[in-house]
Amino acid sequence: MQGIKKILSKIKPPFLRYFFVGIAGFLVLTVIFVGSIYLGAWGSVPNKKELSNFQYQVASEVFTADSVLIGKYYLNDRQPITFDEFPEHLLQALISIEDERFYEHSGVDYPSLFRVGIKTILLGDESSGGGSTISQQLAKNLYPRRDRKQTNIVVDKIKEMIIAGRLEDIYDKNEILTHYLNTVSFGDNTFGIESAALKFFNTRTKNLSVEQAATLVGMLKATYGYNPRIFPEKSRERRNLVLSTMVKNDFISKTEYDALKQLDIGLDYRDYDYSSGLAPYFREEVRKQLLEWTKTQNEEGKEYNIYTSGLKVYTTLNYKMQQLAEQSMVEHMDPLQSDFEKSYGKNAPWLTDKNLIKTVARRSTAYKNLKKDGFTDDEIFDSLQRTKRKMTITSWEEETEKELSVMDSIQHYMKFLNTGSISLNPKTGEVLTWIGGVDFKQFKYDHISQSKRQVGSTFKPFVYTAALEQGIEPCTYFSAQEVEYENLKGWSPSNSGDTDEAYLNYSMEEGLSKSVNTIAVKVMEKTGVDEVLALAKKMGIEERLPSEPSIALGTGEIKLIELAKAYTSYMNEGRSVEPFLIKTITTQQDSLLASFEPKKSENAAFSAENGQIMMEMMKSTINSGTASRIRSTYKLSNDIAGKTGTTQNNKDAWFVALSPNLLHVTWVGLDHHEIGFRNTSIGQGANAALPMYALLLQKMNKDEQFNHITRARFPAPSGRVQEMLDCEPIKRDGFFKRLFKNPNKKKTRKFKGQD
Repeated sequence: MQGIKKILSKIKPPFLRYFFVGIAGFLVLTVIFVGSIYLGAWGSVPNKKELSNFQYQVASEVFTADSVLIGKYYLNDRQPITFDEFPEHLLQALISIEDERFYEHSGVDYPSLFRVGIKTILLGDESSGGGSTISQQLAKNLYPRRDRKQTNIVVDKIKEMIIAGRLEDIYDKNEILTHYLNTVSFGDNTFGIESAALKFFNTRTKNLSVEQAATLVGMLKATYGYNPRIFPEKSRERRNLVLSTMVKNDFISKTEYDALKQLDIGLDYRDYDYSSGLAPYFREEVRKQLLEWTKTQNEEGKEYNIYTSGLKVYTTLNYKMQQLAEQSMVEHMDPLQSDFEKSYGKNAPWLTDKNLIKTVARRSTAYKNLKKDGFTDDEIFDSLQRTKRKMTITSWEEETEKELSVMDSIQHYMKFLNTGSISLNPKTGEVLTWIGGVDFKQFKYDHISQSKRQVGSTFKPFVYTAALEQGIEPCTYFSAQEVEYENLKGWSPSNSGDTDEAYLNYSMEEGLSKSVNTIAVKVMEKTGVDEVLALAKKMGIEERLPSEPSIALGTGEIKLIELAKAYTSYMNEGRSVEPFLIKTITTQQDSLLASFEPKKSENAAFSAENGQIMMEMMKSTINSGTASRIRSTYKLSNDIAGKTGTTQNNKDAWFVALSPNLLHVTWVGLDHHEIGFRNTSIGQGANAALPMYALLLQKMNKDEQFNHITRARFPAPSGRVQEMLDCEPIKRDGFFKRLFKNPNKKKTRKFKGQD
């Protein structure tokens, strides 16, 4: 200290003496300040041990059966990759624009800091790069400022410099580049170069071209401002700046630069958002099943998290077939919606039925929140009607933004037809397509796995199968005449035909193919309600169904996926197959964690012979029955069997199609069960549900990759089965029987087995 005083005393001009004292004091305070940060006085700084053991939060990926990535589950969308997967030009672009002296410094580039300060601040040279090294940026990625104790920018910068130095001591340069490119943000909750490459260019990092790599690296300065989807021209300018720095650093030639700078961005944007992309309802069902799987694994001490563990989920879905199914759904549902609205005109219930509108409104979140706050019904409905705000309204034509009230929005969406459809491999149960609704953003409810609806005439094959199992011959004839059952409060199932049907007697095959209600009830009566319900349960129907004769007409409510499961019995000699969605689950490194196999019921619900008979009957439904427009309108010559279904008051339309290697089930209706189709011509299964399958099959017929489905043929039925079905489809009552029968008078009797 005495020595310093002696030196200062020799400096004669006082102002110089004070100047040097000030500098010395500043340096001492700076050392103390930096030391205090180093020692943790301004918040902890991770030590080398912590920096050696950090773990990424890694998104789980969902793949189709043909290994196409269709979705992710994540908190942070990140897929880390190895250094070997980075193309050289990606690293060159990064170093050129972000850290030219990366291989020369040890975490902090002091000369570059000074240079950048002069060139950027004084000269405005944007190409001079950033002041932070890649190592410092990695420090910021690993320990974001928002996660730290609130301090100031100087403290944050010094912390990052300390962390950067420690990172350089632990990792070599390639490892630092690897960690940086796996952690850097590209906005929209997308982290790491692999996720960004998939999102913006639908390609893996290793396949990025020079200009694509330069575009992504260019985003790092401002992920929103240089986002190529939002600001394509600004992104292109920034990309070209990155390319020019690559020329400056001799990574590409001037000739290459001149060619590349002319190119468009060439986006192939894929948003792996929860609500967007291919098969959102399917991905949501996979997510639910995956959560159940992780729960059982965690109970066994194996810790997996679907949002952070980087699982790879390989599903049964066929990518191209799902695309075609979604296209077919839009092609059919758009005009059907228009026809549906036109059929009601100005008297539509969503416009005129005030009680119904209020009933639907009471189910809304807005109503429930106001009710919870103690408002009366009148006050709530007044608020829901008067308060307007900007809303994005969806229709088949477009999305529009309008000033609407909650009640306006409710009325708009009340009228929307919805759908559920599924395609299975009937032999294995593998789900090939899954459409749970028309728009996942607006309608989260899945009509395959969640909705229970009356299934209409699609239940009739179970009735006929039970009859065959009870020994009733397929050529047994049943009168089509309407009957009023006294012991069922005068219940009288009727047909849509004319009164002449009273003189007609149908074989079982003709009764099923033409879906004659009076015949189905009489077949049920002869078979027994309990026997039919027992068979349905054996075939895979788990829902508790009403033990009533009306079940013959499909009045029971069943999930679509259960109905599909039951129909697989016809393709497997009476044994149903459980539909399943997930084939394998692996780690990020492709180590197998779980695999799932088809689950077929142990015992057959019915004999193989009766299964053959039923298939022949359902072929008649397609060839000459209620689904004959498959042949006449859609000109499909494929081997198909099937069944249409329409419920009371046209509330639900169904179609089930079976072919040797494909089972397809479609439902169409409204979420608000109070509203049905205006008339049968629009709302019957053959019109509202069948076309979705027909349009899909037309598309599949044009694509050779589906030949194993479209060109497959049913095996010929046995000679005995052909003989058993060899009878006239319809017998007309003889002259004397017709003479004494009044076709307009209902026959009255008791339903057997009922009190």
